[in-house]
Amino acid sequence: MSPGLALVALGTGLFLLYFSGEKLISFASALAEKSGISPAVVGLTVVAAGTSAPELFVSVLAAVDGRPDIAAGNVIGSNIVNLTLVLGATALTGAIKVERRILKIDYPFLLLSSWIVLLLCRDGLFDRLEGGFAAVAATAFMAWSVVGAGGAVEAKEKREIAGIVPSEVVTLRERGYATLGAGMTAAIVGLSFGSRLLISGAVEIATRFGLTDRIVGLSIVAVGTALPEMTASIIAARRGQQEMALANLVGSNVFNLLLIMGFCGLVRPVALSPRLAGLDLWVMLGVTAALAPLVYLRGNITRLAGGVLIGVYLLYTSLFVFR
Repeated sequence: MSPGLALVALGTGLFLLYFSGEKLISFASALAEKSGISPAVVGLTVVAAGTSAPELFVSVLAAVDGRPDIAAGNVIGSNIVNLTLVLGATALTGAIKVERRILKIDYPFLLLSSWIVLLLCRDGLFDRLEGGFAAVAATAFMAWSVVGAGGAVEAKEKREIAGIVPSEVVTLRERGYATLGAGMTAAIVGLSFGSRLLISGAVEIATRFGLTDRIVGLSIVAVGTALPEMTASIIAARRGQQEMALANLVGSNVFNLLLIMGFCGLVRPVALSPRLAGLDLWVMLGVTAALAPLVYLRGNITRLAGGVLIGVYLLYTSLFVFR
């Protein structure tokens, strides 16, 4: 494959991942609401999991292809991107108030998940038993989210959660089940095809320029697959719901760590390179832990903090990824 074709494959793959991911969320949300599931529960489950769909397809395909550093680097890199670049950009639109649910459930669970995954990967291998444990933990988190939306979450928070459901769902839910099912199937095919193109293009570019799979996974692939989270966060911010942008990012990071790493481990044990296990996972944990003072002491993420988060991402990329 020539460099030009590699760039075309990379760009086409990114577009298909973004477009198909958005359509999967819309069709799945419409199907869920048509089946009688409340918009708040849809926001916590379908939308949160749907924004992680590109990471899931890319990482699982990379694991199957024997590219473990792309598989794991995509998860680790996407989590770093979400809590620095995407969260920082969202905060620049307006200060993000931290809601009670984030304080009591989501953020502590994310911090614990980050620590556990780091411990499981310290030996450089994430095997099938560890993958199964992570997948079960992800399922338990989703179930807890649904229970919280049903009772413990206040009415105001329910409305805000429902606000991140795509607006086109109102029109789509009038369609028949067969149409919605066909739309979801087409979106999944698009995600699969886009993932294949993205990996092929990224690997070819990496080979041409002497980049490692770790660098490709942490940078090109991670930023590309984080586009749905970025879109959902920007939409929430434009609606004046910056706090829901934070909830979406935290939820997506939990799914990335547990569900996607879990599936990768179940499909094929993931062997991490020393720098991924000994540096990048620690950076991911450090970024996650660094939010604690903002979350618990200040109760909000200001524009200044948003600028600092973006600076952290740029510093990490320049010093550790492309060094």
